[in-house]
Formats: sequence, structure tokens, C-alpha cells
Amino acid sequence: MQADGYAEEPRGGGLTTGELARRLGVAPTTVRTWDRRYGLGPDDRTGGRHRRWMPGDVARLERMCALTATGMPPAEAARVVRTQEPSVPLPAPPDTASPQRRPPLRARSRAGTGLRLGDARQESKGIARAALRLDAAALEGLLTAVMEEHGLVAAWTEVIMPTLQAVGRKWEGSGERYVEVEHFLSWHVSGALRRCAPPVVADRPGATTVLACVPGENHTLPLEVLSAALAERNVPVRMFGGALPVDSLVAAVRRTGPAAVGLWSQSRTTASRPLAEHVAAMEWGVRGARRKAAVLTLGPGWAGHGVPGLPHPTGLREAVAAVESLVAG
Repeated sequence: MQADGYAEEPRGGGLTTGELARRLGVAPTTVRTWDRRYGLGPDDRTGGRHRRWMPGDVARLERMCALTATGMPPAEAARVVRTQEPSVPLPAPPDTASPQRRPPLRARSRAGTGLRLGDARQESKGIARAALRLDAAALEGLLTAVMEEHGLVAAWTEVIMPTLQAVGRKWEGSGERYVEVEHFLSWHVSGALRRCAPPVVADRPGATTVLACVPGENHTLPLEVLSAALAERNVPVRMFGGALPVDSLVAAVRRTGPAAVGLWSQSRTTASRPLAEHVAAMEWGVRGARRKAAVLTLGPGWAGHGVPGLPHPTGLREAVAAVESLVAG
């Protein structure tokens, strides 16, 4: 039993609090707060303390989510839900006749969040809602859950990146609005990566990968994801973050003697073909046994701006596979 009295029972009639939270795309603590603070708890209580959320209860909280996602304060949204004011348009609740497990990654949703998510994964809906509400607790819980359940590569490729892209489109089409949502979401994704990533892998001779943003480039999040995904696969990584100066990059490569160097560029204005060629030509080691690192040009900045002979993985899966192949070789 949990300390706050919302113990979960084996599956029976209705949804448990945890199942309902996953269905709504919010943290379980949010559901419990709405119950205690605003009286939006279930009509039925099993065994005195257990919560079972029936179809009417689920529909009530779905309306609560829809209203708070528009920016309405939770207290006001709860008042509207309780009184069922007809002047406020609410989405029709989906069929909740039977309990549902959290959808697997193959499940998709076109549910409205204010963002153009299109044919997005189900988990994107909850993450988008939490980001729009600037709900830190819910967002952290959802991000951690999707990373732990599906792994970093699938979580990023199929859930997080589409949500970030939707936020970016919202910002671009809204006249500088929603910038705070983009920064908020990116910050919490970075934090979730640090919590969920395995410990740093110790160096192995000839197996280390150096990751850095090229000079002038400060978009580090994709490299953070790649670093965590490689650690998940027991590949040693040395991450140097944003806008690493040329001299510092050269020094880092010489000091680590890596098998691979990943250079991230978000914009064509920062992609530097001479820099990539210079790093690719660097050698170290004793005479007769000199070694070089394989240089990967990473990010959209290199598109149409690539360097002959240097691999340019187009996505996270491809980048992980390329590095693993280089390290294994």
C-alpha cells in the first residue's frame, strides 16, 4: 500500500490510479492531487481505501485534462468539470467500458494537445500536455517512464523527438509564443537522460567515442541522447557538449585516441568541412602503428554539406549502429 492511501489492487472493474494516470498522460500524483484538492475522486471506493476509476470518473478527468491543457488554472477547470458548465466546449470522452493497459509504442494517437502531433505515438500526447501546462512533476514522470520502458533509442526516435518537433512548429507559427515550452521540455528531457542513462563506461583502448558540437553550435540535446544510448550499449564515451573550440577539440582527440569522433551541427552555418577533414586526418601513436579516428558528421547542418568519405548517419539509430560497428572493428 502506498503512503497516501491510494493502494493499487489487481486488475478488476475500472482502472487503478496508475492506469488512469498513464491513460491521461499525467503523473499519478497529479490524479491524487485533483482528488484531494478539488474533489475529483472516483465515485466508487473498493475495500475502503482502494481507488477504482469507472467510465464516468475517467470522463471527468479527461475533461479536466482538456481544460488545463488550454491554460485554464486547475482550480477553475475543476469547478467547470464539477458543475459541467455547458458554455465550455469539452471533447467527447472515448469509450472507457473496459480497463486499458498503457499502450505499447506501436499505438498511435491523433488526440488534440494544441500541437500538430499528426500520426504520433500515444506517449507523445501526455508529454505534450505536460509541457504545455509547464507541469514539471508530470513531465519528469512521463519522460522517465518512456525511457525506462522502451529504451533510449525508441523513446527518443518515436516519442520525444516528434514532440519536440511539434513544439518547434508551434513556436514558429505563433509569433515567438511557446518558446518557454520548448526550453522547458528540452531541459527536462536532458534531466531525464541523466537520470535514466547507465553509469559512465570506463575507457577501453581504441574503443572510446568523442562527441562534441562544432564551434558556434550549442544544440547539445541530440548529442546527449547519443551519448546515453551508447553508454546503454557499454560503449565508452567522452562528451564535450556545446561549441567546443577547434584547439580544444584537437587536444581532446589527441589525449583520448578515440575510435570515433562525432561532430554535431544543427545549422549549415556551423557545419565546417575543413574542420571535419582536419580531425579525420589526425594521427597518433608510435611510428609504424599510427592510428586515426573515424569522423562522423552528425546533425542536419551537414545535409548537402557533407564531407566525402566521412559517414553521415541520418538518425539516432543509424548513429548508434555506426559507432558500434567502428568500435567493434
